[in-house]
Amino acid sequence: MRSIFFTITIIALVVSCATTPEGYVIEGQFRGEVDNGTQVFLKTTDSLKQRLIEIDTASIENGSFSFTGTAESPELYYITLENVRGNAPVMLENGTIKFRAHKDSLGFSTIKGTLQNDLFMEFLEESRRLVSMSRSMNDDLRIANAQKDTVAIASLRDEYLELQEKAKTFEIDFMKGHPDALISALILDKAVMSRSLPIKEMDSIFQGFSEEIKSSSIGIELEQKLKKVMTTAIGNKAPEFSGPTPSGTELALNDVKGKVTLIDFWAAWCKPCRMENPNIVAVYNKYKDKGLNVGGVSLDRKKEDWTAAIESDGLEWNHISNLQYFNGPIANLYGVNAIPAAFLLDENGIIIAKNLRGAELEQKVAELLN
Repeated sequence: MRSIFFTITIIALVVSCATTPEGYVIEGQFRGEVDNGTQVFLKTTDSLKQRLIEIDTASIENGSFSFTGTAESPELYYITLENVRGNAPVMLENGTIKFRAHKDSLGFSTIKGTLQNDLFMEFLEESRRLVSMSRSMNDDLRIANAQKDTVAIASLRDEYLELQEKAKTFEIDFMKGHPDALISALILDKAVMSRSLPIKEMDSIFQGFSEEIKSSSIGIELEQKLKKVMTTAIGNKAPEFSGPTPSGTELALNDVKGKVTLIDFWAAWCKPCRMENPNIVAVYNKYKDKGLNVGGVSLDRKKEDWTAAIESDGLEWNHISNLQYFNGPIANLYGVNAIPAAFLLDENGIIIAKNLRGAELEQKVAELLN
């Protein structure tokens, strides 16, 4: 009996060691002509996700290299090769990761051996198949256009629309079907940034993720982004804020509220913003006496650029800016990651519309004030 117990204990220890590796090993191999001694870099993004920073370095020997270390939780890293453009994403997690790539096509690398990388490759393979189908359809469409084959053109356009919908559905189904995949969180992060899905659906998908994914760095950031998007969802009260005016005084949202208020995020360097400004000026001049107020929030870095654009475009309403680009507190509060961005409020400060431009903006303002 004692012998059996001892044997079971040993087996349990072996299984435990096999299923919970203490660190990671990346066994890498490059195809193509790569000289011995060529440097390979393991990189991650900096705190602002604006550039890649080096974490580890290895040298090529007969086309092979390796990295070792410990990962607290699965995270997205990148492998780059000395004097070669591009990078190869890899899900860094404890275990043995097998990396294979051609030096001239890092973006088409194969990474397998651990759960997150296997799931990542599953997603990539289907995505690449859909992209290949799209390119093939585009080629066929060019030929049909050249031959003026209207029947083929109509058919291919219908097929292309179906493929686009299939691609969107594929990503949604993948996220829901793989709540334990880090790539699912990265797909959702892209959807949050582009606002390509209803906020309630995005939040529901996130809530279904495993605790390991939620507690990863991308999961924590994603939760914060979702909270910001939820905060500025249509039907919610606009978050209060204040900031410095061009003269240096402090101005708050409450100071500029009217019967209808447009919060306009823009910048002097933003061409689409400057192109939209004449329309906002026209709507403002037409409806300011009926209760329309506008509050401009600039994402400029330089005060002289900001004030010159106000003067040049004739923006005769209240303006504030922390001159901190997208890192300013108001942009962060409202989850603004692209401009122009606009929030239309009613007299109670409730968000009733977002990102209306051109005729749509005037139509909505007229509806509310007439």
